Amino acid sequence: MTEFKLNLAEYIRHVPDFPVPGVEYEDITPVLRSPDAFKQAIDTFVSHYRDKQIDAVVGIESRGFLFSAPLAYLLGASLVPVRKYGRLPSATYEVEYYLQFGSDKLQIHRDALEPGARVVVFDDLLASGRTIAAACELVSTAGAKVAEVACLVELNKARGREKLAGYSVFSLIQM
Repeated sequence: MTEFKLNLAEYIRHVPDFPVPGVEYEDITPVLRSPDAFKQAIDTFVSHYRDKQIDAVVGIESRGFLFSAPLAYLLGASLVPVRKYGRLPSATYEVEYYLQFGSDKLQIHRDALEPGARVVVFDDLLASGRTIAAACELVSTAGAKVAEVACLVELNKARGREKLAGYSVFSLIQM
């Protein structure tokens, strides 16, 4: 087993007043820019899920794709994108969810998951939990089971874990 030495929290850039004044954006691109940090993150997720019989990794558009793709590949699981409304070309399930300043919709292909499949739902960051909860609802609608929710960064003050109370959550960095 690989011994990890980096403090991944040091690779998260805090950007004040982005995208709007008063919001502090947690930028994961320094993790992606560092081959060692990115490898450590992916290897940690693989180690965590290796023996959990995961059938699919659902990546949430768009930064969730960056981690879900190598994770699915290394687990030998299928990769399933959850995308914003109107971006999937075949028959879909959709869910509308509410954000701080309005609503949005997510979709998943109707044939993306096998009934009963064990799924990890992955996003880069867990804040309010609304987007991840919507993705979990899509997984359930498709007939699969959310084995766990995973994210690189969890913002504790946003209390998103409370919105995901029915799910196990695994995060590498808690802030």
